Amino acid sequence: MNRGLIAFTAVFLKDTGGYLAFVEELPGVNAHGATLEEARANLQRLAAVVFDEERNQSETLLGDRNVVRESFTVPFTP
Repeated sequence: MNRGLIAFTAVFLKDTGGYLAFVEELPGVNAHGATLEEARANLQRLAAVVFDEERNQSETLLGDRNVVRESFTVPFTP
């Protein structure tokens, strides 16, 4: 399967213990880090894991069924 890139909005909140981070468009994808760079890396890694897990669950659910998969776009206002 070809993989592309999609852009999301990462939000970083400075806290006493470093940075809290979340993705505005992906509920439940939250991370933290001692530095902004660490929080950013942790957030990217977690988002990738979430997508992989969702893809694996979908494959398990669908099994050998005949399905159509296609890319789609969603317009948004930045």
